[in-house]
Amino acid sequence: MEHEREQRVKRTQRDYSFAFKMMVVYEVEKGQITYSQAQTKYGIQGKSTVLTWLRRHGQQDWTSKIMPTSSKRQLTPQQQIRQLEKQLAAEKLKTEFIEDVIYHMDKECGSDLGKKYIEHVSKIGKPKDN
Repeated sequence: MEHEREQRVKRTQRDYSFAFKMMVVYEVEKGQITYSQAQTKYGIQGKSTVLTWLRRHGQQDWTSKIMPTSSKRQLTPQQQIRQLEKQLAAEKLKTEFIEDVIYHMDKECGSDLGKKYIEHVSKIGKPKDN
């Protein structure tokens, strides 16, 4: 119980060595942990301390990153990439399924959905005429 009542010593960013800061920045930028997880893991008290290190010493653009709320965790760029890759893979599967259904509809029912689908897909991404 005595240990739990000990006061924490308040530290400032100047109390952390440059090597320590760079180690934390490296872990976060490699996607091993989020900056809020680094804060907890290493007992860093300031809520924006790690984010400040990322902005000053990191290789990625952390200027637009917002602080995570308790309901939404901030993902590292690598974690965002992994999440987007999973979403892309799921969309590819959906597209393959749709194309397969269209193929069989055309073949078995004599429809021309394939032609309409190709026309529709080719229009996606083209600027609309005003």
